[in-house]
Amino acid sequence: MEFGDEVASHLQSFAREEAHKHSNPGSSGNVTKIQNIFIDGIEITKYVSEFWTSKQRQASSIHEISYRACFKPQLPRFFIELLSNEDDTIYDPFSGRGTTVVEAGLLGRKIFSNDVNPLSEILTRSRFVPPVIGDVAERLSLISIDKGLVPEMDLSIFFHEKTLSEILSIRKHLCGRKDSGDEDDIDRWIAMVATNRLTGHSSGFFSVYTLPPNQAVSLESQKKINEVRGQTPEYRNTKEIILRKTNSLLRNLTLGQKANLKVAGRSGLFINQNAAYTPEIGSNSVQLTVTSPPFLNIVQYSKDNWLRWWFNSLDGDKISKHITMAKTVEQWSTVMGSVFNELYRVTKPKGWVAFEVGEIRNRTVNLDEHVVPLGHSAGFECHGILVNFQEFTKTANIWGIRNMKSGTNTNRIVMFQKPN
Repeated sequence: MEFGDEVASHLQSFAREEAHKHSNPGSSGNVTKIQNIFIDGIEITKYVSEFWTSKQRQASSIHEISYRACFKPQLPRFFIELLSNEDDTIYDPFSGRGTTVVEAGLLGRKIFSNDVNPLSEILTRSRFVPPVIGDVAERLSLISIDKGLVPEMDLSIFFHEKTLSEILSIRKHLCGRKDSGDEDDIDRWIAMVATNRLTGHSSGFFSVYTLPPNQAVSLESQKKINEVRGQTPEYRNTKEIILRKTNSLLRNLTLGQKANLKVAGRSGLFINQNAAYTPEIGSNSVQLTVTSPPFLNIVQYSKDNWLRWWFNSLDGDKISKHITMAKTVEQWSTVMGSVFNELYRVTKPKGWVAFEVGEIRNRTVNLDEHVVPLGHSAGFECHGILVNFQEFTKTANIWGIRNMKSGTNTNRIVMFQKPN
């Protein structure tokens, strides 16, 4: 494990093997760029390099669950390997699809997962108990299709009549098992996969062609999509799709990884709380937090998730009221200030927080510069801002980072440590 000055030294000298191949002839091979800036009157070091890419250490197939505004598994892996040991506890207070905690589980760490949106637990918890595909097939075979079921709203613009009957029957089965107390790991797995397959833009989803699978458009918007494309929903065999996706999610999991996930899942916490108030988590219990909070009101989670909430019989209106959707940086900072106070409480002395934020408002606001004072106020020490960039063209400007438009894709992570 590396701490303090050793972390800085590691970041300063960092160069992936792939990056060395593209460095200028005769250079030292050190592709990390260092810049010292002042934030809140304190000098902060900014490290810019290609610390990870989407191809680096091919991510586990178990991560392939769509969710809006999620980061790649390579991001939490970088910090988990750098700042923790096996059996340490890794936490994500804004867990989303569960990327941080699933990656931590794969790496033999303990996990705490929190998100105010209960959909997060549905998408995350079941993947800590990877099933035998035959057990999934057997459970699906027991679900009879009731053609007489009628949804509370007209969903015919998304689904073929026969497909909708299957969706409603699976939903009825899952809700019935949960209400009766008979829900088990296989039911939770089916719910996770079916939730993920509701809408998308290929035959691997239940719906007609719609927007990407991490969001569901409104009924009116889907009507327009259908009209423009001249399309009507085709029949999709939901049980076959669930089995294909199950097989895909499990395809490269090793026996060791499955064992690690099960151990982490048994001891882990899966909670649905405001990130500023998590009494279930003990003080001084977390070695590392890796997280990415909602960025102001950029992502409209309620509009994206309404169909997934419906399928899982969740009260979307109630959930929406608790999701942070601040309209200004000042409002956002107030909310995140309370979150940092709670993170300070749960973090171990010498433990770490890797807080990923981004450029917003046409890239005129860098939230990382607003996050540093929040961490300081809570009691953390800032050990720098890590900017990961992936270059797609030779003309990308390393300091004038602009996602995609200038040929780069970036993440900005503020690194904090709790003092003794």
